[in-house]
Amino acid sequence: MDAEEHKNAILDLQKILNSARRLLTLIGDLSYLSKKSGVNSEPPCIEKSELEKLKKPAFKINKVASSLKIDIPSTKIEDNIGESSQVASLLVVDDGDNNRDLLSRRLKKEGFDVEEAENGLQALDKICNKKFDLVLLDIIMPEMNGYQVLESIKTNKDLAQIPVIMISALDEIDSVVHCIEMGAEDYLQKPFNQVILNAKISATLERKRLRDRELAFLKKLQIEQEKSEKLLLNILPKAIADRLKVGVHTIADKFEDVTVLFSDLVGFTELSAGVSASDLVEKLNQIFIAFDRLTEKHGLEKIKTIGDAYMLVGGLPTQRDDHVEAVADIAIEMLDEIAWLNEQNQEDFKIRIGVHTGPVVAGVIGKHKFNYDLWGDTVNIASRMESQGIPDEIQVSEVTYQRLKDKFFLEERGLIDIKGKGKMSTYLLKGRK
Repeated sequence: MDAEEHKNAILDLQKILNSARRLLTLIGDLSYLSKKSGVNSEPPCIEKSELEKLKKPAFKINKVASSLKIDIPSTKIEDNIGESSQVASLLVVDDGDNNRDLLSRRLKKEGFDVEEAENGLQALDKICNKKFDLVLLDIIMPEMNGYQVLESIKTNKDLAQIPVIMISALDEIDSVVHCIEMGAEDYLQKPFNQVILNAKISATLERKRLRDRELAFLKKLQIEQEKSEKLLLNILPKAIADRLKVGVHTIADKFEDVTVLFSDLVGFTELSAGVSASDLVEKLNQIFIAFDRLTEKHGLEKIKTIGDAYMLVGGLPTQRDDHVEAVADIAIEMLDEIAWLNEQNQEDFKIRIGVHTGPVVAGVIGKHKFNYDLWGDTVNIASRMESQGIPDEIQVSEVTYQRLKDKFFLEERGLIDIKGKGKMSTYLLKGRK
């Protein structure tokens, strides 16, 4: 007999001895109760000769141990068998030392990594600190019974996916139904059949493996979906993207009151002829990233960039009452941003900005490459405000001036000729009052 078999034999014999002692205690209690009630002092179901044999369990145990050349220690033997290297990790929860230890050793022999808990509170502590693939849970326990432990597991979103098999001596169908309704994977009655136990554990672990694969797939799918949505939001406003996702094919809206801004770098076309492509893109990228940050800060909507021109709008697709002021604020900050970048990079960029307020039509065009764009006179006039403006100035129309004059400093520039509109009064925005 090797060392492992010796150890297991010692454990089994010790359990038999402990069980015999408990049986004697129960018999003693029955005898005492019988005497108190005035009936025969010995339980009628046990012969006297058999009772005498039960009172000497150590003799038979020691006789067997002697034949096996095993010493029975007087103190309790702890199970020091090493943990299995198998992936599946099981937790056995039972307040009965013998049941818990016997089940744990049997499961370890099957190749599982097994831990034990002697009550519900200890089980929850272990479950919260280690990831288990399966919990084998007794129902009748002190402090916290199996129903309470099961409820704690299934109502915790971080633990709810852990499968639980309930093990109990209770054979009432109501108990089985109650456990399943609470979320248990299965139910086993003690004393259990080892073959059935192994089959149910294997089936439960296989279901968990499939669920874990499904959850991993769904998580990966969600990550990819978030990436796609992020790319979509780089092209379209969120409100418009949401409409496309629910199947709206044609998106075209009329907005009666919005403010459109155009900006353009002065002399950038000439500059591009004298620098490399990478340097050109790097310079533009630095400027437009700064403008994107300001657009997001003020809750406005970037429409597009065309070469070195930048177009944004306030008041759509989500309408707001202060869109004129918001666009005026960002225009001032765009000038400040260019000045700061010039100082940092030893450059001398200048920028023209034009602003106009009025109605527009907004919609999505294109099939393979979506584009959210604006149409109407308001767009054309805002573009003219920029193209006929002054470097490092913000030129606004009469309509926009009337909406800003009470809160901003503006200077009258005079009349300028707008193609298709004739002469229009314009103003230069200087700052807030």
